[in-house]
Amino acid sequence: MRLAPLAFALLATLVTAPVATAAEPITLTQAMADPDWIGPPVDSAWWRWDGKAAQYLLKRNGATIRDTWQVGIDGGTPIRLDGSARADLDTADAVLDASGMRSAFVRNGDVFVRDLRSGALAQLTRSGGDAGRLQWSRDGALTWRSGAAWQRWDGRVITQAAVPKAEDAPTTAPKPDDLRDRQLRLIATLKDDRARRDAVRDQAEAWRSSDPTRAPAPIYLGKDVDIVDSALSPDGAWLLVATTVKGADAGATGKMPKYVTESGYEEFEDVRTRVGRGDPLPQALWLAEVATGNVRELKFDALPGIATDPLAALRKAAGKDALKGNRAAQVATSGDNGSAPTLLWSNDGRNAAVMVRAIDNKDRWIASIDLANAKLQPRHRLTDPAWINWGFNEFGWLPDAKTLWYLSEESGFSHLYTLEGAKKAQLTDGKWETSAVVPTRDGASFFFVCNRAQPGDYEVCNVPARGGAVREVTSLDGVESFVPSPDGSKLLVRHSSAYMPPQLSVVDAAGGAATQLTDTRTADFKARTWIQPQIVQVPSKHGAGTIWGKYYGPATMEPGRKYPVVMFVHGAGYLQNVSARYPNYYREQMFHNLLVDQGYIVLDLDYRASEGYGRDWRTAIYRWMGKPELEDYLDGLDWLVANKQADRDRAGIYGGSYGGFMTFAALFQKPGVFKAGAALRPVSDWSQYNHEYTSNILNTPEFDPEAYKRSSPLEYAEGLQDSLLIAHGMIDDNVFFKDSVMLAQRLIELRKDKWELAPYPLERHGFTHPDAWYDEYRRIYELFERTLK
Repeated sequence: MRLAPLAFALLATLVTAPVATAAEPITLTQAMADPDWIGPPVDSAWWRWDGKAAQYLLKRNGATIRDTWQVGIDGGTPIRLDGSARADLDTADAVLDASGMRSAFVRNGDVFVRDLRSGALAQLTRSGGDAGRLQWSRDGALTWRSGAAWQRWDGRVITQAAVPKAEDAPTTAPKPDDLRDRQLRLIATLKDDRARRDAVRDQAEAWRSSDPTRAPAPIYLGKDVDIVDSALSPDGAWLLVATTVKGADAGATGKMPKYVTESGYEEFEDVRTRVGRGDPLPQALWLAEVATGNVRELKFDALPGIATDPLAALRKAAGKDALKGNRAAQVATSGDNGSAPTLLWSNDGRNAAVMVRAIDNKDRWIASIDLANAKLQPRHRLTDPAWINWGFNEFGWLPDAKTLWYLSEESGFSHLYTLEGAKKAQLTDGKWETSAVVPTRDGASFFFVCNRAQPGDYEVCNVPARGGAVREVTSLDGVESFVPSPDGSKLLVRHSSAYMPPQLSVVDAAGGAATQLTDTRTADFKARTWIQPQIVQVPSKHGAGTIWGKYYGPATMEPGRKYPVVMFVHGAGYLQNVSARYPNYYREQMFHNLLVDQGYIVLDLDYRASEGYGRDWRTAIYRWMGKPELEDYLDGLDWLVANKQADRDRAGIYGGSYGGFMTFAALFQKPGVFKAGAALRPVSDWSQYNHEYTSNILNTPEFDPEAYKRSSPLEYAEGLQDSLLIAHGMIDDNVFFKDSVMLAQRLIELRKDKWELAPYPLERHGFTHPDAWYDEYRRIYELFERTLK
C-alpha cells in the first residue's frame, strides 16, 4: 500500500501531519518527495563577532530562499534573524587583522569593519558593488578589490589604490604611419594642436604625481590583452596582473534546445565547449609598480620542466608537430568565483607567491617573486604523468611573512608542507589526506580536515607549524568544515552522518567533547528506523588492494535464501560516497532502504577514481575510463556472493552521470553479468564532455584517439543483451541530452531490444522536481522488479 504524502514543518514551526512510526517503511513517494520533509542542512556557518553565538544559513520551507539563523554556543533555541537584525550580521568571509581586534567582511557587496572589543560596526562602502579579496596589512590598513579597481582604507580615508586597465598608456608612442606623419609634417595647425594637447596631458600628470592627495595613475597593460585577475600588495606598492591575449579563441560553444518554455516557443541556450575544442587560454603574468606605473612581465622560463612536453610521444604517434618552446600555462582562477586565489601576498607586502599550472595539467609550480628584478623564483614543483588533482592546491603565507605553506600529493596522498627559505618541512604524512587547511592567527599551528582512521572518517586535526605530532581535535566521524572562533579558542564545526544532514557543533580548539547546537531534521524523519549502511572492505582481485563500500541488507539473513543484488555507482568519478558523512545521494540511500524492504541487497562502492584514497586510486583510470572501475564492481559482486548470500544470476546496476556511464560499461562490456541496468544522465561519448575534466583523464581526441575509443560506450554498444533504462534531463547543461540521443540512435541501428529512453523536459543534470524524481525511480524500481525477481 502506498502512503499519501505528508506535510512536514521545519525548525521552529509546528508539525501539521502525523509523525511516522519507527517501523513504517519508506515509500517511493516519500523518498522522492521534496527534501523539505527531511529538514534543511546547515548550508554554511560562521561566528558572531563576540564568539558567543553561531550564525548560519538554512533553506526556507517550500522556497529556495536561504534565511540566516543564530544560536548561542551554550545551546538554546535557534532564532531567525530578519528585518533590522540583518543590518548587524557578520558573514562567513570575515578576515581578522594582525592584532585580532578587528574583522572585515563583505555583505551585499559592501565592505564592513567590526571592532571585536566593542562590537562597533563601521560600513566603509555603500555602493551595492562587488567588493572582494579583502586583506589586512601588517600596519592595519585594509585593501579590497571592487570590479577591476583596488581600494585601500588606512583607518581614516578610502583611496583608490590601483586600477589595472587593458589599454595603451596615453603617452604610448603611436605605431609608425606614413600618412599620419606626412599630415603632421605638412599641416602646421595639426602639429600645433597636437602639441597643445600633449602639454595639457603632461602638465596634468605632473600635478597628479606631485600631489599626495591624488590617487595613483592607472596601470596600463596594453590594448592587446584581457585582464583575468589581479592582486594588490597589502602596502599598496605592487600589483600582480594575469592576462590573456585579447579576443583569444575560447572554442565554439554549443546550442541546447529547450522545448517546454514560458514563452511557448522553442528556445536555445548557449552551453559549454567540448573537449579539445577550446583549450584553457594561456595567461601571462605582470608585475606593476603602482607609484610609477612601470609594468614588467614575469616570464615562466625559470620554472623547471616548463619546456618539456609530457605529451610528446602521443603527439608523434598521432602525427602531430612537436611542441616548440615553453608549454602554455595559467596563473589565475579568480578567488571571487569561489576558487582559492592563486596570487598571494605576505601581510607585509614584501613577498608574493603565485601558483602556475601547465595547460596540459601535468605540472603545478609554486613560485615566489623577486620584486626588484621582476623574476619568478621556483619554490616547488608537483608533476604527475596523469594529471594534477583538481583539489589539494591550497597554499599561503604564515603571519611571519616569510614561511610558505602548501598542500601537495607528491607522497601519493595530500599532505601539508612548509618552506622557509630553502628549508622544506613535511608536517603530515601517511596513507590519508590533509585538506581545508587553516593556519592559526599566530602561525603557531595548523587546523585541517583529516581522514586518518579510515578513508571515510573525517575529523578536524591540528599540527604544530614547526613540526610535531598530529592530533585529532574532534571525534565526530563526519566533519564537513570548520571555522575557528575570533579568539581562536573554539571551533565551529559542520558535521553530518548517514541520516543527519550537516549540523553545527562547537568544540574547544584543544579538543574534548563537542556540544551540538542544531538538529534541523523533522520529527517524521527522525522517527523512522533507517538501515545503517555497513562499511565493508572488498578485496580486489585485480591488484588494487581494498575497495571500500557501503552495504545495505536485512538485519537477519534467511538461511539458504539467495538475494537479488542491486549495485549503485556514484557520479563524478572523483567523489567519495563511502563515508560517515551525509551522502550526496540521500534519495538513493532511502531508495536502497526500500529495496532492502522488498528483498534486495545493495552495494555501493568507492571504485578506483574515487576521492579520499590518494593519488594512485584517483589516476587509475588515466587513458582508460571504465576498465578498472568495472573490475571493482565485478569484485564487489563476487564478494556479495561469497559473503552475503547474493544470487549471482539476479544482479542489477544503476547510477547517474559517471554512474550512468559505468552502467553502460557494465552492460555493454560484460553482457549477462548484470541482468538490468539504469543509466541516468549518462555520458555515452567522452568527446562530447567538457575540456577541464576530460582532457585530464583522456588527454584530447586529437592526440589520444585510442583513449577515447576504448573509453566511450558508443564504441561497444553492440554488446548490449540485457535490459537497459536510459533516463536523462533534456536541459542538462553538464552531460548533454545529446549523449543519450546518440546512444539511442546507435541502439536503433544495431537493432537492439530491451531498452527504453525516458526524457525529462524540465530537468537539468541534477533533477529538482519531485514529479521527475518519482517517475525516474519508479522506472528503475519496476525495471529491477521485472528482471531480477
